[in-house]
Amino acid sequence: MTTTLTDAATGAGTVRRGPLRGLTWLMVRQHRATLYSVFALVVLGSAAILYLRGEMTDTLNAAGWPRKELTTQLELGRRYSYLMLALGCLPVLLGVFVGAPLISSDREHGTAQLVTTQSVPRRRWLIAKLTVGYGIALVAGLVLSALYTWWWKPYRTVFPAAWLDGSTFDNTGPVLPAFCLFLTAAGVTTGVLLRRVMLSMVVTLGFSVFANVAWDQIRNSLGTSHLFTYPLNGEPAGVPGRQELDSWVGTADGTLYGWGTCAEATEAAQNACVKEKGIVNHVTEYLDYDQMPSMQWTGAGILLAATVALTVFVVWRVSRRPL
Repeated sequence: MTTTLTDAATGAGTVRRGPLRGLTWLMVRQHRATLYSVFALVVLGSAAILYLRGEMTDTLNAAGWPRKELTTQLELGRRYSYLMLALGCLPVLLGVFVGAPLISSDREHGTAQLVTTQSVPRRRWLIAKLTVGYGIALVAGLVLSALYTWWWKPYRTVFPAAWLDGSTFDNTGPVLPAFCLFLTAAGVTTGVLLRRVMLSMVVTLGFSVFANVAWDQIRNSLGTSHLFTYPLNGEPAGVPGRQELDSWVGTADGTLYGWGTCAEATEAAQNACVKEKGIVNHVTEYLDYDQMPSMQWTGAGILLAATVALTVFVVWRVSRRPL
């Protein structure tokens, strides 16, 4: 009795073809719950942006804008505030729920050791892991950033938040996807170092809060500020998109004093102080709206460089230390 192998293989023996195959397909299957969750967040966020943009368009058309200037700032309501909060929290959520468990979960449960002691090289397993984790973060950030930029840019003059405000600057252009990648990489690094899922998630959350506070201090320094001088008793010229950073009073030779200098109790005392110090001008430090694209790309470059540094460290650490 003989057996032939001419029949087509079926079931588990079928070779999977296409872009998702082998180890990458296995990683996608392993993290499909995370994929579905992030996909749902992106869909909900996209729907909210589309709905609110349509609502704003209808309101502005009814008011006759831009032919008629709005007498009051456009009121966007609580839904806008909730959306801005959600977009600001997106990188944090990705760092905590995608980055932190990505490696630590496998290390805590022994899956990493099991996989890498079979036929899969350790570095190939790690690259597949990082590809899935970073891919989730990048796609989510790109989609929501593109949609929010599409909404904000033509209507920026009627938005309640200025272009340098975090709710605008950090959620448009390249900054949001770069921040998503950075905090995801920070979560992965934390998971590699701590090896425990819950501990890694808590530490990543704390680091994310610190990173956001630090970023608020860095944002204004991403561009070169300018100085605008006008007479002490004059009025500054209004320039759309000009974002004031600081202000002083100054003398004719350029000496600057704090804005509250000569804030005496009486007008006579104020005049005497001004005359004594020779104060003749108001001086304002500002950034122009035209600087926004270069500032955003500079900030995104800093975040991406930090992401690369963290990734290199993770690859080195996993390659050198036992899983």
